[in-house]
Amino acid sequence: MKRYHYSYLVCLLTLFACSLPSQQPPTTTPTLSLPTATETLAFTSTPTVTETATITFTPTITLTPTITATPTFAFPTVTVNKQAHCRYGPSAAYLHAADLYPGDVGSVRGTALYSKWLYIKFDKINYFCWVAPSVVDLVGDISGINKVTPNLQSIGSNLYGPPHNVSAVRNGDEVTISWDQMEMTKDKDRGYFIEAFVCQNGFLLWWTFSYPDQFTTSYTVKDEKGCSAPSYGQLLTVEKHGYSEPVDIPWPKQ
Repeated sequence: MKRYHYSYLVCLLTLFACSLPSQQPPTTTPTLSLPTATETLAFTSTPTVTETATITFTPTITLTPTITATPTFAFPTVTVNKQAHCRYGPSAAYLHAADLYPGDVGSVRGTALYSKWLYIKFDKINYFCWVAPSVVDLVGDISGINKVTPNLQSIGSNLYGPPHNVSAVRNGDEVTISWDQMEMTKDKDRGYFIEAFVCQNGFLLWWTFSYPDQFTTSYTVKDEKGCSAPSYGQLLTVEKHGYSEPVDIPWPKQ
């Protein structure tokens, strides 16, 4: 009896199990989300490749200057060939500046405007002075050397001043210049100096003259007609320290 009930129970359980729906896992259906009207679709654009030009630099050419050597100017040289004077101006009428002896050497720094004398810097002297070309042996070309005019007031200080009462009179082709004596001590007395331009043979000549002491106070020079410019001159006193200021000579006309 118990066995029958057991079998019947199994049958009921089997029937009940068969009548139950099968338990399957739920199937998920993917939902496609489409953009709404208010949404903006974002598109990724494909970048445009822009070619960048290659810049070629033109090199700057730096010129290397050609250096041309400037020749060093060499002053013409002189050697004294006899005992002589070096003077403060380009004629024998100027004041003595130094003694020269054979073998003394120097260089030419100038030439005279109205004579052939040379303006020299001697090695043994610390100043410049003038010599006649006949007392030196010259080496070199003096054609390009500057012309020089002496500045007599730069030599030293004259303690006595210029001459007084300077006058001039004409007698035909001669002019006589006169002035008052300038009293100077014997050790300082070097007389007077005249620089003039006078007409002779149709040419206006540069003319210089000096007296060695104070006691002669007139001088006569030949001055003719026939020049394109008038004659004129100046007078100075001279002492061992130098020249006075010049005084114009009142030159008489022809």
